[in-house]
Amino acid sequence: MREECYCGQPHHEWKHGHRHGHGHGHGYARRFLTKAEKVEKLKSYAEELRKELKAVEEHIKELQS
Repeated sequence: MREECYCGQPHHEWKHGHRHGHGHGHGYARRFLTKAEKVEKLKSYAEELRKELKAVEEHIKELQS
């Protein structure tokens, strides 16, 4: 079973009392995001999308001129 922790990296199932994952040093990772963390993550993603849309629109204008 593979899951993602709050760091966004995949982890594997629990074995022998600890989680076997990609080894970035956080040991016993939470298995879920809090509601506040989800909101912040979505706000950050929305901002990235706005910036990407702006860049695309600017590129379209350059191509049209």
